[in-house]
Amino acid sequence: MNLALILDMVADGLADRVLVGHPETGLTGAALRARARAGAARIAASGADRLVYLGPNGPAFPVALFAASLAGVPFLPVNYRLGAEQLADVMARQAAPLVVTDAPERVPGAATLGVAEFLALPEPAHTAESAVFAAPESVAVLLMTSGTTAAPKSAVLRHQNLTAYLFGSVEFASVPEDDATLVSVPPYHIAAVANALSNLYSGRRIVYLDRFTPDGWLDTVAEQKVTHAMVVPTMLARIVAELRARDAQGPSCLRSLSYGGAKVAPEVVEDALALFPGTGFVNAYGLTETASSIAVLGPDDHRTAVASTDPAVRARLGSVGRALPSVEIEVWDEDGKPCPPGVVGDIVVRGPQVSGEYLEAGSRVGADGWFPTRDRGYLDADGYLHVRGRADDTIIRGGENIAPAEIEDVLSGHPAVREAVVAGVPDLEWGQQIAAFVIVRDGAEVAADELRAWVRERLRGSKTPAYVEFVREFPTNPTGKIVRRDLVALVHPDTPVPT
Repeated sequence: MNLALILDMVADGLADRVLVGHPETGLTGAALRARARAGAARIAASGADRLVYLGPNGPAFPVALFAASLAGVPFLPVNYRLGAEQLADVMARQAAPLVVTDAPERVPGAATLGVAEFLALPEPAHTAESAVFAAPESVAVLLMTSGTTAAPKSAVLRHQNLTAYLFGSVEFASVPEDDATLVSVPPYHIAAVANALSNLYSGRRIVYLDRFTPDGWLDTVAEQKVTHAMVVPTMLARIVAELRARDAQGPSCLRSLSYGGAKVAPEVVEDALALFPGTGFVNAYGLTETASSIAVLGPDDHRTAVASTDPAVRARLGSVGRALPSVEIEVWDEDGKPCPPGVVGDIVVRGPQVSGEYLEAGSRVGADGWFPTRDRGYLDADGYLHVRGRADDTIIRGGENIAPAEIEDVLSGHPAVREAVVAGVPDLEWGQQIAAFVIVRDGAEVAADELRAWVRERLRGSKTPAYVEFVREFPTNPTGKIVRRDLVALVHPDTPVPT
């Protein structure tokens, strides 16, 4: 099975249903295939070995994704906000790309095609069928990892990984015709690829929002009668703040709101649940290397956790839920043995949707099929996964390994603290010291010494922050992940931090 056959299923089974854009003028299933065939013919005629998409959210994105599949070449969506040096590095890795972009001056020397021109290409008189039989193990999509702790790598997703994710999580043509989803995550993120495939396969219309603002997002949901949406945590926090400013509740048409991609404060989720009383919330956890979600905290889990007085059940609100039926998740200790419930270790995953492969570094999947996510966390007694942060985020102070998430949770429990991030900063004596970066709740006041005492009372002294910095917001990359090295620079601006 490959993405070309998925497109045929959508085009044949949902030929007249509008699936992308405005309900009256958008692309139907049949029109989507026609546009993809036209794009594939141009790719083949150009001799390109890769289709690069350097553009915004919009209908051209799913068309380009399927056009590349029909042409039998990998699809590489690239961050259009990259600086000149970073973009040049990415493009230098491509041999003979065709680039769909409205900024050809940013990719000198490459063959380019404007976004509007790409969508207006004429469908060929004769459509090649050979790509439909492309091997499942051939490369479908390449995605650049975020590179918050190291240089970005090209993650490889093969047709078999993406179709395995699809078949393990979505039922074909299963949603009502009036369903619509709002996609505001960047097109170069795994969530954008997964959203395009899963929503088209289920028959749900996709509405693209290229530039996120909380007021624009809320207005679009209401105007387009959006029933489903996916956001990253920073977006969710801003939507909550906007609704508070409006003294209003969320649009009643929204039946499901998914969030994921980074840690989110439980208080933000609780506020969102109150402001969207008729909406089912889903926390989805996954990685680029796993072709999207591998664990989900569903709507019932959210409401049960908020209503519960049992601390163990209430703690699930800070979890990412349980593994999807199609994957296995374990937490291992330093010897590669499964940890008991509640014990923090390395999160590993196994299943057909897991790629765990990079162009530059090969496969990181073990002989037994397990892929190390490089995330740390634990499973509770009922199988709920609690992610505690990246292995790279571990603070080593005087030889002791300290997990930032433990200190972040304690700080977030202070009534004046809205959110907290903890990171290690270089120190000549201890190797690293603990720094806490805090956003205070509106109208609240708290001193750094009070927060240090709060932590010391609940954790031992070695886990008490040496530095407490108050900030208005946390620096994030375009996919919503907090960039800790930028926070560290607030404490040690002259200390070089590896990128």
